[in-house]
Amino acid sequence: MEISGEYTFDAPQDLVWEALQDPDVLSNAMPGGEGFAEVGDNEFAGNLKIKVGPVQGVFKGNIKLVDVVPPESYRMQVDGKGAPGFVKATGGIQLTPQGNQTHMAYEGSAQVGGRIASVGQRLMDTSAKSIIRQSLEGLNEYLKVQAAQRAATSAVSAEDTETEGEVVTETAVTPSTPIPDYKPPSQTSVAMNVAKDVASDIVPAHYWPYIIGVVVLLIILLVIFL
Repeated sequence: MEISGEYTFDAPQDLVWEALQDPDVLSNAMPGGEGFAEVGDNEFAGNLKIKVGPVQGVFKGNIKLVDVVPPESYRMQVDGKGAPGFVKATGGIQLTPQGNQTHMAYEGSAQVGGRIASVGQRLMDTSAKSIIRQSLEGLNEYLKVQAAQRAATSAVSAEDTETEGEVVTETAVTPSTPIPDYKPPSQTSVAMNVAKDVASDIVPAHYWPYIIGVVVLLIILLVIFL
């Protein structure tokens, strides 16, 4: 299975790089991620709950970063095993600053086996792309909060340094616009989004009005006869 793509984060490059090195951040941002921890130099381990079609379960995985060039790029080696099967993957990312944003290009290839391989290549590709998209979107939501907090802190620091003849002290950040809290995506929303993406990929767009009509008709019949 080959995967490649790109994404633009709403945060500067250094914040994006820090987040990509933080196992707690990745655990929260990645759908189904839990228990991520650094177990060695540029090496992480954790669990990933995954559901692809009728196959679901927990993978215990190890991620090793190699060819690390801070804060621009690295390659990774992934080895995961669990009841659904196994996955071995390699890939890499490249970060490029774009003002207050950061562009990421990513690519990778994976070999899968066991029950999860039985769902079919198309379903697996669509599910993988959906999980990656939601992971990047979740990470971006976290980064937007971090960028807003940095901007607020910088604004307060600038006000302090403009005061001549006074001792500069740390000041509590009180931005005029409240900074939202970061909320990791729920497993329910992740599963629903994956199912939606799979349905959109498998069912042709011109059939959707008929499907919606059938669903509405079934709801009306249930209301009438129940």
